[in-house]
Amino acid sequence: MKFPKQQTLKSIAELISAQYVGSDDFPVLGMNEIHVVEPGDIVFVDHPKYYDKALASAATIILINKEVKCPDNKALLISDDPFRDFNKLTTHFKPFKSANSAIASDAIIGEGTVVQPNCFLGNNVSIGKNCLIHSNVSIYDDTIIGDNVTIHAGTILGASAFYYKNRPTGFDQLKSGGRVIIKDNVDIGALCTIDRGVTGDTTIGEGSKLDNQIQIGHDTVLGKKCLIASQTGIAGCVVVEDEVTIWGQVGVKSGITIKKGTTLYAQSGLGHTTEEGKTYFGSPAQEARDQFKQMAYINKIPEILKKLKDL
Repeated sequence: MKFPKQQTLKSIAELISAQYVGSDDFPVLGMNEIHVVEPGDIVFVDHPKYYDKALASAATIILINKEVKCPDNKALLISDDPFRDFNKLTTHFKPFKSANSAIASDAIIGEGTVVQPNCFLGNNVSIGKNCLIHSNVSIYDDTIIGDNVTIHAGTILGASAFYYKNRPTGFDQLKSGGRVIIKDNVDIGALCTIDRGVTGDTTIGEGSKLDNQIQIGHDTVLGKKCLIASQTGIAGCVVVEDEVTIWGQVGVKSGITIKKGTTLYAQSGLGHTTEEGKTYFGSPAQEARDQFKQMAYINKIPEILKKLKDL
């Protein structure tokens, strides 16, 4: 997430009441999670396990809960609670704006696009040409939809990320300031939910087709010409490359990559990055050929036991 205009290290520190290491006028351009940071971004870290990763990342401002040596050409924001202060920044630069109508006054609807009754289009939503948005679709703020997109009834684009910190008093949610982007020629079925990015974008690639009742988590990027069947759940921060096929009731773990041309058979549970062009099945998912061989061997166990008993 980029700020509307360049900030300084001092101004950000004052905003969150943090100490800082670096020059007062050190430039701050935005804030992002570690998997999408760029120079000029703030990244937060609050666990020793991830200190080195954050300090070595592309981010040039590290919001951290310990005084450490500052890397060259970077700056530190030292906070007793980086998670809380990251949320403060999101709230400041991307505050919630209530809606005053079913279709916001600044929403853009392209030529030839039809929006059926009872839809909600939030602030700063943009929809391209020749789209069909069926009834009872909710499109939250800042969502961008390309041309020739069909979205069926009851689908929700842009809900908050499922991202929480466990505290003694309960769970604190990391606020979401990102977007959902739907590219051209995408079809989205009924009752799908696609969460917005925390600071970046959740993206559905050109020509991809989604069945009914699919959940796609925050910051996940779906490539071109992917095919996803119903009741699939993809967690946050997953990269799904082009031409991937995922059949029904598949669960996908966060932070992995599904390589180009991968096929996942129904009811599989994927917890690791795949290899390009291969087919997987089972939970935990393995290459389908190996999994089917194992199942065949297991089916022979009664026959083997009977032969042993007859000896």
